[in-house]
Amino acid sequence: MEQPWIHKAKTDSLFIIGPSFFMLAVIFIFQDYIALIENNYSFYTWLFLIVFIDVAHVYATLFKTYFVKEEFQKDKKRLILLPVICFITGLILFSFGSMVFWSFLAYVAVFHFIRQQYGFMRLYARNEEKTKISVWIDNLTIYTSTIYPMLFWFFSPKRQFNWFVENEFFHFENKAVLEILFGVYIAILSIYVIRTIIVSVKTKFFNIPKNSIILGTALSWYFGIVYFNDDLIFTLLNVVSHGIPYMALVYFKEIDGKSASELGSLSFLKQYKGFLIYIGILLLIAFSEEFFWEFFVWNENISMSSFDFSSWQIVLVPLLSVPQFTHYLLDGFIWKSKRTD
Repeated sequence: MEQPWIHKAKTDSLFIIGPSFFMLAVIFIFQDYIALIENNYSFYTWLFLIVFIDVAHVYATLFKTYFVKEEFQKDKKRLILLPVICFITGLILFSFGSMVFWSFLAYVAVFHFIRQQYGFMRLYARNEEKTKISVWIDNLTIYTSTIYPMLFWFFSPKRQFNWFVENEFFHFENKAVLEILFGVYIAILSIYVIRTIIVSVKTKFFNIPKNSIILGTALSWYFGIVYFNDDLIFTLLNVVSHGIPYMALVYFKEIDGKSASELGSLSFLKQYKGFLIYIGILLLIAFSEEFFWEFFVWNENISMSSFDFSSWQIVLVPLLSVPQFTHYLLDGFIWKSKRTD
């Protein structure tokens, strides 16, 4: 059996599987300088990690939906209604307080991040001979790799990082629960490793990308949330390991993987340097969105506003969150295919 790469071995390794391992290596090599970077270069880490990766990856969805005429016509009702629903939901939540809004969005974001790792795992397992037990163990392992670190976050002493804002998650410090959770975590991962070794020896095949994505997920979530307690390290592992693979997936499957006739007006992205143009478009849109956030809401990194928009926050925050909120929900529909498990 051939390795089930999404695009090619080299590109998958660099852009989909590699970011988790690369970031871990960078963190362990330069961890003595993390505090220095946080303190002296916070603007640049914000610009690169938050704007150019986290915000930018949200807009990659456009190249599978709104920018593709055929896809838009096929799912027109959902693509029009969902942003409206997100805006109205945001208005209602924010009317109960900004903390209610950000807490809700944080839980939705966590679910989205977890489901992305599940999706990559299933993509790389698509050619395997499946049984109910094999699918169940794979699913249990990828969910354990992501959910255990989040439960650790909820039940451990306060962490030095947030998803969006401080105190956004339920928190109940309990050492006994943490010990039980860790035991379950180790047991499940051990079962997966043992079973994978047995199956690989029996079939004489080791699924490199699937096992790499599971290992990378387990390592990045564990070290980003459990092992280290640092805001920049969490952001590096959380944002880079999520955003870059998603942008790459969209380009490989929805642009490079389609013919010029299927792409229509977007066919220029298949030409020489098309990938750079694709990234350039995402960065431009992301910077534009973040500029509005800074101007109307945060006034932290690009403080240019001499006006007071505080009375408009109930409208501005839900409105500016629409692309992000829509991405979280829409992503659960656009990658679905007929199940063969």
